[in-house]
Amino acid sequence: MKILISGTGRMGCAVRDAIAEHPGAEISAMIDENSLDVLSGGKLADVIIDFSHHSMLPVLLEHSRRTETAIVVGTTGIDDELMDKLRANGGYAPTLYSSNYSLGIAVMKHLLPGIKAVLGDQFDIEVCETHHNKKVDAPSGTAKSLIEALDPEGEYKLLYGRQGECGARTKKEIGVHSLRGGTVAGEHTVSFFGTDEVLEVTHRAFDRRIFAKGAVTAAIKLADKPRGFYTLDDLLFEN
Repeated sequence: MKILISGTGRMGCAVRDAIAEHPGAEISAMIDENSLDVLSGGKLADVIIDFSHHSMLPVLLEHSRRTETAIVVGTTGIDDELMDKLRANGGYAPTLYSSNYSLGIAVMKHLLPGIKAVLGDQFDIEVCETHHNKKVDAPSGTAKSLIEALDPEGEYKLLYGRQGECGARTKKEIGVHSLRGGTVAGEHTVSFFGTDEVLEVTHRAFDRRIFAKGAVTAAIKLADKPRGFYTLDDLLFEN
């Protein structure tokens, strides 16, 4: 299986190393914003793994659509317009997007709706995420996906940090907090604050290699799928 890597930064290099651990998988090319011209030709790989910058995504999707090449996207900072393009790309090629390729985060997202259903509005919910000092977006895409798991209908007000006289907390509120510093690969905690008790669910990533390994595993599975838009859950928890 041939894999094209989009992104030559830390995550791109981690994906390169992860591919080396999979017999039968090989890198067809490793590109960045200065080598996008290679995408103007024919099919280059069985699947693309993208951990570049979201500005590269339109060109990658055009290549994926034209050549019917499966694509795995882990790039952050994707707005609603780009997400619509990602979903539409599923009509032409197998397309997968996830803000986090950790198995632990996938399980965490499955746990949260059940916890919230039991605790209801008796517990206050806060989401806190921590990343390294090079991360440019906040809150993280993973934090957003955890909030979506908690509140899929968007019924809760999201309060990003607190300062001054912001008023007493309401039941239909989720506090969201972002910390940046050092070399933290990623930490996400969802706290449920009740009367005289606190329940917390935390996931800590100690090395970005776990995301690269998850993306490569997902890419190998995605390459055999029919065209469509997929989530990581679709691949990890399929029957």
